[in-house]
Amino acid sequence: MTAVGLCLPQLGGHVTRDALRAFVESAEELGFGGLWAQEHMFYPHEPVSGYAARPGLAVPEAYRTTLSTLETLSAAAAWSTAPEIGTSVLVAGYHRPVQLAQRLATLDVISGGRLVVGFSVGWSDDEHRQAEVDPRTRGRRLDEMLDALEACWGPDPVRFDGEFFSIPTADVRPKPLQRPRPRLLSGMRSEAGLRRTAERFDIWNPASGALEDILATAAQLRERRPADRPPLEVYWRVYTVPPVPVRGLKALSVDELAADVARAHEAGIAQVIVDANFDATVSSPEAWADVPKRLAPLLAAAR
Repeated sequence: MTAVGLCLPQLGGHVTRDALRAFVESAEELGFGGLWAQEHMFYPHEPVSGYAARPGLAVPEAYRTTLSTLETLSAAAAWSTAPEIGTSVLVAGYHRPVQLAQRLATLDVISGGRLVVGFSVGWSDDEHRQAEVDPRTRGRRLDEMLDALEACWGPDPVRFDGEFFSIPTADVRPKPLQRPRPRLLSGMRSEAGLRRTAERFDIWNPASGALEDILATAAQLRERRPADRPPLEVYWRVYTVPPVPVRGLKALSVDELAADVARAHEAGIAQVIVDANFDATVSSPEAWADVPKRLAPLLAAAR
């Protein structure tokens, strides 16, 4: 069976505490298998980077307000008991490993071991500058971040010395409830990112793409996968309304989404993640609270 996950209400000024709680509780009651949050810092008025690394493409208006990732997931963890909760995705360059290891391990403990940790290298030079990080180092920083997190989540005492991060001999706790660590999800699709995905991650979840293209790339990833690693799972992200008018993306009805979920099930996709954050019809707390019920037909299609 393919799970169906939902992106949490996160973008836009109309997301309230009550809307988020109603969304989470409804999603769990109906049987959705995942609750997901993304990461963005702010909305620059004169951006250096085009949206999603596409030169000249404007950042969608929905990003003028973004609830922060781990705080949103903490609320979802407290208001649910069964779905995966995950980051899709954190941008590695915005974080340092000791603090992030503690926050993620705490979230895994609070959720009862339901956390999936998604990473990518990001595309916004503006946001990397806010983190005082040279975006040209972002790939190497991600590699080292993964090494440092695994050290922090491993046995104490921890010590780590790298190009970007140093951790003196110390105890770093809590440890994640999942051992040896939560599963890692990759949102990368560059050549270097695909290499990292095959070698180091457990799940591949690109931000968008046609199912056929994702399946073709996934087959290549599995060929490149080290023999001692378990099979790579694939999650597919779809949108009720796409964030930008890019070729191949369009608004989808519930029936069309259900058909996509059924195709994903037949293709062996482990989870379809549905994002309604860019849907202009979801413009009030009440509309957000109704989204899981509106998308409930997708659950039958997944079976």
